[in-house]
Amino acid sequence: MSKIALVDDDRNILTSVAITLEAEGFEVETYNDGQAALDAFNKKMPDMAVFDIKMPRMDGMDLLQRVRQKTKMPVIFLTSKDDEIDEVLGLRMGADDYVKKPFSQRLLVERIRALLRRQDAIAGDAAGTEVEETKLMVRGNLSMDPLRHAVSWKNRDVSLTVTEFLLLQALAQRPGFVKSRDQLMDVAYDDQVYVDDRTIDSHIKRLRKKMRMVDDEFSAIETLYGIGYRYNEE
Repeated sequence: MSKIALVDDDRNILTSVAITLEAEGFEVETYNDGQAALDAFNKKMPDMAVFDIKMPRMDGMDLLQRVRQKTKMPVIFLTSKDDEIDEVLGLRMGADDYVKKPFSQRLLVERIRALLRRQDAIAGDAAGTEVEETKLMVRGNLSMDPLRHAVSWKNRDVSLTVTEFLLLQALAQRPGFVKSRDQLMDVAYDDQVYVDDRTIDSHIKRLRKKMRMVDDEFSAIETLYGIGYRYNEE
């Protein structure tokens, strides 16, 4: 049973979403502000979390920043209807996904399930059988180990979220071949989960930024405007 943390200062949202998730078989913990959630996370991390962005004491952005110092657990942001800046900034800071308020609880459940499935796939929990996707992959200066969710560039470790890992893996599997945004959406999200182009672009920007933190000359991910992205082996 996966444990989901809900962090939102709206008690109605906490109650209704918690009831829905528990009915789906999840264990749920709720918190009305970021500081209360962080205090609990310091004792034991959940399997994944849903954060509202605007909260008292500690908002969702600050909470995500603190959490990312300790864990790569999947995080979904809840954003206000017109807060596009918050959405993009949240993804660049390391959130795996976002859902706009007011939202369908069924949509949120599907996003949660998709992230948990992707996390399990990366960890190799499903069967323990050794398929191509779970073997160590080396492409020039890049090394990826899906079983350990480990990435290194020029022998320097790079910390990626689940979504960033899957996107980089998809691009690096076939160097020189172009992946369209639609293809990358299929890699990062289930068919029943809709995202727009901006979401993929934000993840790629964040991925590049993290790679350049260990190598400021990193340029292996090429943008082909109007087409998609390509990994060029270095």
